[in-house]
Amino acid sequence: MKCPFCGNLETQVVETRVSEDADFIRRRRQCSACEKRFTTYERPDVAFPAIVKKDGRRIEYKRPNILGSMNLALRKRPVSTEQIDSAIERIEEKLLSLGLKEVASTRLGELVMRELKKLDKVAYVRFASVYRSFEDIDEFRALVDEVRR
Repeated sequence: MKCPFCGNLETQVVETRVSEDADFIRRRRQCSACEKRFTTYERPDVAFPAIVKKDGRRIEYKRPNILGSMNLALRKRPVSTEQIDSAIERIEEKLLSLGLKEVASTRLGELVMRELKKLDKVAYVRFASVYRSFEDIDEFRALVDEVRR
């Protein structure tokens, strides 16, 4: 494994842990040259469905895109990295369980909103307000009222 700090190819595994649900392995590594530590994750390589955008383009599913969107909605909210990772794992499990070769981006957005609603109501409202492109304040108010119930 190449060190992300200095590029050295010789690193040592310092600690190995299996996730709670045994879906991935977390490894702490240390570079033999610069002695900095970093974390790697080992998970099975599976074929996710292609994501069909609203304009008809088909793109590859990318976990970092979902993580980035969720992190933006969860900015300055009291939600741990582990909770976010678990939510993304549930989204990915759902995508795989659908057994489809293609999934509409709107369906993926709904899965993300469902997980955000469980994690943090404020993040859910943030994400939904951008994702659903509200045209007026009444649509936003209806969403907030839905969350309050």
